[in-house]
Amino acid sequence: MVPSEESQLVPKEIESAADEPRVLCIIQDTTNSKTVNERVTLNLPASTPLRRLFEDVSSKVGYVNGTFDLVWGNGVNVADMTPLEQNSDKSILDAGFEPGKKNFLHLTDKDGEQPHIMSQESSSTDDGTQDRFIGPLPREGSVGCTSDYVSQNYSYSSILTKSETGYVGLVNQAMTCYLNSLLQTLFMTPEFRNALYKWEFEESEEDPVTSIPYQLQRLFVLLQTSKKRAIETTDVTRSFGWDSSEAWQQHDVQELCRVMFDALEQKWKQTEQADLINQLYQGKLKDYVRCLECGYESWRIDTYLDIPLVIRPYGSNQAFASVEEALHAFIQPEILDGPNQYFCERCKKKCDARKGLRFLHFPYLLTLQLKRFDFDYTTMHRIKLNDRMTFPEELDMGSFIDVEDELLFPQKSPQTESCTDSGAENEGSCHSDQMSNDFSNDDGVDEGICLETNSGAERISKVGSEKNSLLYELFSVMVHSGSAAGGHYYACIKSFSDDQWYSFNDQHVSKITQEDIKKTYGGSSGSRGYYSSAFASSTNAYMLIYRLKDPTRNAKFLEAHEYPEHIKHLVQKERELEEQEKRQREIERNTCKIKLFCMHPVKQIMMENKLEVHKDKTLKEAVEIAYKIMDLEEAVPLDCCRLVKYDEFHDYLERSYEGEEDTPMGILLGGVKSTYMFDLLLETKRPDQVFQCYKPGEVMVKVHVVDLKTESVAPPISVRAYLNQTVTEFKQLISKATYLPAETMRVVLERCYNDLRLLNVANKTLKAEGFFRSNKVFVESSESLDRHLTYTDSQLWKLLDRHANTIRLYVSLPEQSPGSQFKRTVYQKASGDSGNLDEVCERVKGSVDNMKSVEAILEESTEKLKSLSLQQQQEGDNGDSSKSTEASDFENIESPLNERDSSASAEHRELENQIQISDPENFQSEERSDSDVNNDRSTSSVDSDILSSSHSSDTLCNVENAPIPLANGLDSHSITSSRRSKANEGKKDTWDTAEEDSGTDSEYDESGKSRGEVQYMYFKAEPYAADEGSGEGQKWLMVHVDKRITLSAFKQHLEPFVGVPSSHFKVFRVYASNQEFESVRLNETLSSFSDDNKITIRLGRALKKGEYRVKVYQLLVNETEPCKFLLDAVFAKGMTVRQSKEELLPQLREQCGLDLTIDRFRLRKKTWKNPGTVFLDYHVYEEDINISSNWEVFLEILDGAEKMKSMSQLAVLSRRWRPSEMKLDSFQEVVLESSSVDELKEKLSEISGISLENIEFAKGRGTFPCDISVLEIHQDLDWNPKVSTLNVWPLYICDDGAVIFYRDKTEELMELTDEQRNELMKKESSRLQKTGHRVTYSPRKEKALKIYLDGAPNKDLTQD
Repeated sequence: MVPSEESQLVPKEIESAADEPRVLCIIQDTTNSKTVNERVTLNLPASTPLRRLFEDVSSKVGYVNGTFDLVWGNGVNVADMTPLEQNSDKSILDAGFEPGKKNFLHLTDKDGEQPHIMSQESSSTDDGTQDRFIGPLPREGSVGCTSDYVSQNYSYSSILTKSETGYVGLVNQAMTCYLNSLLQTLFMTPEFRNALYKWEFEESEEDPVTSIPYQLQRLFVLLQTSKKRAIETTDVTRSFGWDSSEAWQQHDVQELCRVMFDALEQKWKQTEQADLINQLYQGKLKDYVRCLECGYESWRIDTYLDIPLVIRPYGSNQAFASVEEALHAFIQPEILDGPNQYFCERCKKKCDARKGLRFLHFPYLLTLQLKRFDFDYTTMHRIKLNDRMTFPEELDMGSFIDVEDELLFPQKSPQTESCTDSGAENEGSCHSDQMSNDFSNDDGVDEGICLETNSGAERISKVGSEKNSLLYELFSVMVHSGSAAGGHYYACIKSFSDDQWYSFNDQHVSKITQEDIKKTYGGSSGSRGYYSSAFASSTNAYMLIYRLKDPTRNAKFLEAHEYPEHIKHLVQKERELEEQEKRQREIERNTCKIKLFCMHPVKQIMMENKLEVHKDKTLKEAVEIAYKIMDLEEAVPLDCCRLVKYDEFHDYLERSYEGEEDTPMGILLGGVKSTYMFDLLLETKRPDQVFQCYKPGEVMVKVHVVDLKTESVAPPISVRAYLNQTVTEFKQLISKATYLPAETMRVVLERCYNDLRLLNVANKTLKAEGFFRSNKVFVESSESLDRHLTYTDSQLWKLLDRHANTIRLYVSLPEQSPGSQFKRTVYQKASGDSGNLDEVCERVKGSVDNMKSVEAILEESTEKLKSLSLQQQQEGDNGDSSKSTEASDFENIESPLNERDSSASAEHRELENQIQISDPENFQSEERSDSDVNNDRSTSSVDSDILSSSHSSDTLCNVENAPIPLANGLDSHSITSSRRSKANEGKKDTWDTAEEDSGTDSEYDESGKSRGEVQYMYFKAEPYAADEGSGEGQKWLMVHVDKRITLSAFKQHLEPFVGVPSSHFKVFRVYASNQEFESVRLNETLSSFSDDNKITIRLGRALKKGEYRVKVYQLLVNETEPCKFLLDAVFAKGMTVRQSKEELLPQLREQCGLDLTIDRFRLRKKTWKNPGTVFLDYHVYEEDINISSNWEVFLEILDGAEKMKSMSQLAVLSRRWRPSEMKLDSFQEVVLESSSVDELKEKLSEISGISLENIEFAKGRGTFPCDISVLEIHQDLDWNPKVSTLNVWPLYICDDGAVIFYRDKTEELMELTDEQRNELMKKESSRLQKTGHRVTYSPRKEKALKIYLDGAPNKDLTQD
């Protein structure tokens, strides 16, 4: 912020009131007149009248005084406050303002009308106050100026009004400040702008979107003619071929300048502007080497578009003080001597020589780049040099031109004119005798000049005069603020029209002074040595552009009447577009946008849309618009529709608008606002109906009539009531609407979920009972005895409780295929229906032959389910004593199987006893063959027919304990208990802790008794026809179920529909995007489910208590892909590793074709792709090995006997590196008895034959297999670390699976030719890319700045 001229912005009243108390006023614009609401802060004397307060606010915000109100905003509702008196002479102190405190005010609409924005002519000139600054924008809340008038929040709406400077800014897309700075500089260069205007775009030859010159033309025209404060640059960047991601890439402004000039040259080929860049910006210099013995000189001509100037010489602590000093250093020659001697072609030997640069020609527009970005070799990071470097307003380049070279290489030579910026223009050599007969060997003289003819003298004279005329004036300084990691660019540019300096800082343009330019020199006070620049100001000049002071060439900007015809047309076109945009903004500013809802009269679904209506449109016209938006033409007549005020969140009709059909919407809605606290509902009626009048203050009640006989709840009837009505009056109101007697009426209010309150106090008001805007009540008015029972014991309460907790779910059933599972299931299910097994088999056979009997079977099963449920409740625990001690894994509905009534029960018990006394492993495989089926399509075609039946089960079921019988007669828990008997022999059973860890629970304690009381949970299922695309042949159920039911009970309800026991199928919850997750916590309820959730049933054994699903991968240490998935298995808590290996053997044989013995493989820890701890056979899961759901484990096939016998041992994977052959051997496992480095070396010596003293080793890096290029391994790894044990830094080898590379230190590295190295590099690159490992370390590269001439960046992807 420039402190000068600040006092001009302060009113006289403030100057004369220095001793008065001050009042801090904070005014928040709450209207919708501007895109973003502003916040203005005023610090005023206490005697300031209210009239002046309104004037000051009007001036700052830009609204016409008298078109807005000011109300108090100190945490009070705006709608309840009286506006301040606008024309009052009362002081703000008398009006209630408090000195020394923050006084908050809200700027609001006046009489429902938005404030009027000031026109450009009448707008205040205070606008320049917030624009006067140098550098980046201050952050919100920071002190930006010393004026009493501070706008702390920058408003995007200020873009809509032009700056008082008359210049237009450029909007920063994200990080395009570097682009904005360069574009403004080019725009303010008369020669460039005029030449660009003379170029004419041919639309027939090129797409205007991808034409860079055309888009620059449009941008310059807008910068010159737009009335906005700032304009967008997106069209220009789109012509560069950039997408939106490029806006987030910050680049160097000098790099952009080079790339853009090159793109313009390419686009301007074969046009009048083909050589424009060279004519304006290109200079020439000579790169030479001169022998100091014979004077022979070798040289090359180079062209340049800018001169890079070093800020600080390499290795020096002192920076150059000025641009002139840096220019002298740029052309200062260096002496090549000693080992750097130059081979002279004339002397035919190495000689001392002078090497340097000479300027031959300076361009009309001279660009100097100050190289402030450097590399610190100490920290190995890029740094920015903020040292002070001065630059003059006028720069005399005459002292830097070389007179001799001007004679040899005149500026107007054909070579010069034909040169481009491609580098060397010409090369050659000259000898001293060509220029002077008496060559001087004085080191202080670069060369002698021969003056033999008058013409030569004239040329020298001419060159001398030109040398004196190389005076340049500064007109653009591009400033960088920030560090080498990033920052902000802006430009300080002098206008050639009025010689005034301006700051072009993105969308802000403001006047600045010469003093502000000097602030960009950089530097700080005092000296801090080499790192002094780190403490200096980070805002300093980065690029300087000078223009040659030549009256014959200096151009002025074209006036409007001088424009070429195509530019005049373009100006007219852009003006029309801007006017159209302005009109559109005006319409938008006066358009009310509000949510619109409508219950479709035919489809009976709530539709949502947005109603956009001009504030002057009447309510009647708004209804017509809403009618068309909701597409009701064919559903209901227009005169059967109306708009009412609606609260969608509470589903509450606030009021209707009777008699206000001709009222403007702006008044009805309270003005045009960005958001409304309410919505609109398009209400419909039948032609024979009359619209109900909704008055403000009424509450809406949805009344559901309950029928206890049919146990049904009717759809709601809407009734409107007042909060001050009593319960008795409310019952009479309901009686009129429902035709039910009020005397016997019971009314239940549902205040929130599961809160059902009986309204039984007759004189209590609805407000006291908890009624709000929108309410739901249930009414029942029968003469039944139920009304005399206690409310919580009544049938009404139970029915409403069920209704409140019932959800609708859609269940996808698995497709079924032939298999033994169906026979087993039907036998199990049907045996409870009949005591004769043959009869059951005949029934199954009949179901196959005659599909009509399927529904009968299921109906019979359902009825049996109900009767057995009651029977079990009555008989209690009179069943088989052997069963009573068995704890089930599930919360069960009563199973249809009743072993006491079955003639086969004796056989079952006998079979069970036989299995229980046998070896546990015997029935592990037996169970797996019966139930561990992971294929989802594993049931018979008969089941498919059962599932497709129209059977519907509607039951209230007893959720009491009942073990789930399997095909062999065992319940599910007995198998698991027997399997674990050996593993836990002599140990305490800890099943309860496993329940928490595994995420599964049991409803039963050790005695098999149910932990909770008997619960009756509602369940009703019926076939459902799913939408198309859900899978051909897919069977669906629509299930209504009490969400308090446990997952275990829910699964058992589904058994008749799935066709297999609940332990043989899994439940997957379907989330958004069809993601499926298995539900495994059997004791958890369905409370997390909601209406219309989807569930997928898949066949396969579900997890029991304490079991975990485990993914088994094969470890192949010497394969390209060392990790290969094998199968899914189930491990249980308390199981030993050996037991799990025994269970895996048949699965590996059947599913993977691996015929192994139990001692031929091991299991080990898997952490991503890294092999870890080797699990020993006696390890117990959950005791010695932590296990969790979706656990992963490695299976490793052994070459011989297992060497790992104890946890104190350490298994590492070693790999020999052979430097003489440039190759790595295969992995070999080394088992150590301790973590000693000496033992490791001994073991490596044994397997390799390398003598102990010559063994060198290094730990592998990264993930297994720790791949590394053979070109890097010899020097990049940390070979032979100085440690005695492996478990310390830098090795930290504490677990099995670490990778160790080793070598023979006497073995020499193979010497490779360049061809061999390149070939090997290609092979290694291909190998490592396949394994997903990097060839070499490389930090993230910066994205190169590119401009795509055809707008297609994909063409360059292969070149990156």
